[in-house]
Amino acid sequence: MELRERVNEALKAAMRSKEAERLSTLRLINAAIKDRDIAARTGEEGAAGGVSDDEVLAILGKMVKQRQESARAYEEGGRLDLAAREQAEIEVISEFLPRQLDAEETEAAVDQAIAETGADSIRDMGRVMAALKARHAGQMDFGKVGPMVKDRLAG
Repeated sequence: MELRERVNEALKAAMRSKEAERLSTLRLINAAIKDRDIAARTGEEGAAGGVSDDEVLAILGKMVKQRQESARAYEEGGRLDLAAREQAEIEVISEFLPRQLDAEETEAAVDQAIAETGADSIRDMGRVMAALKARHAGQMDFGKVGPMVKDRLAG
């Protein structure tokens, strides 16, 4: 089932079961997807199909990252109630993301990408990151992976 359809089915289920917080988060996801659809439209009727699942994954990843940053800021400010709300939204959004790779799997993926691209210096970092993004979109935090790739290529 397409990611967009899964979100819509979850939205309908949340409406039926009257889960207000979950419903609110699912509506935010839908709104973000529709915003991207509108931005991607070129005026042609053929573009009305909407953004791809990869783009939806990118949207969801960005939403999770935004909420993590907000939760951290709320915790630092002593607003634990708001931090808890952000964490609850992260859980709902994460249901639609692929399983995150653990530290060992991430290291193995980085090593594999370096080997496949034949990277041997820091100048090849872009190719390695592109290979990782193509294969593991939504499965790892590329902000943390970048320094790991840099260390491997520098050493």
